[in-house]
Amino acid sequence: MYIGAVSKRTGLSVKAIRLYEDMGLIRIPLRQGNYRVYSETDVEVLQLIKQAKQFGVTLNRLKGVIRYRNGDVDWERIHDFLLDVRQQLMAEQTLLEQKMQSVELCLRSMDTCPQTA
Repeated sequence: MYIGAVSKRTGLSVKAIRLYEDMGLIRIPLRQGNYRVYSETDVEVLQLIKQAKQFGVTLNRLKGVIRYRNGDVDWERIHDFLLDVRQQLMAEQTLLEQKMQSVELCLRSMDTCPQTA
């Protein structure tokens, strides 16, 4: 499929897709005449990139994760990476919950203090 169709399917701009090509995040697609032709795998990798960015993953970090083995995406490596991302997000969630508890304690202690004018 051509880049316009890929853009519509992924919600990514043509400019972003070309950037990801330039960074090596996706393979340089085959050409049909003057047009780049993208595969379903390219679309899947682009969707992964978009989702990972929403998780707070940087493009540079993704560059170290998305690898091709014998022309195919190394999905096992990506799976392991996503497990790490999940673990980091869980740790962040725990930290945020602890901070919220601290704020709640402060608020409760303020409720019991006399207000000064």
